[in-house]
Amino acid sequence: MTNPDDLLDLVRHAAAVADGKKATDPVIIDVGDVFSVSDYFVVVSGSNARQVAAIVEAVELEIRRVGGPSPIRVEGAESCEWVLMDYGPFVMHVFRQEQRDFYQLERLWGDRPRVPWRPLTPQPETA
Repeated sequence: MTNPDDLLDLVRHAAAVADGKKATDPVIIDVGDVFSVSDYFVVVSGSNARQVAAIVEAVELEIRRVGGPSPIRVEGAESCEWVLMDYGPFVMHVFRQEQRDFYQLERLWGDRPRVPWRPLTPQPETA
């Protein structure tokens, strides 16, 4: 993942995969200029532990399927309250909604740019 465009495609894909598992409010935050460890954070939430686990599993499998790496480490998978998937250049944060509301990573990193992304499949239009 040395090519920045490939990295950004992978990050956007991770957000879209989480969205496909009905994650709430996927957000990509560009932290690269101020955080030396990673370039992007992907922040999503699920409504319960089972959904958090499903999001984590889907992202891990799909990132590998498209030729991306496995996470360097995964923390919090036992409780599924806040699962951190460290891919090196990007970190996927999968929260239960209550934990996301409490830690407010989007507010903490509020001065950093958000990266646009698109769902994997177009959403049906409502009348």
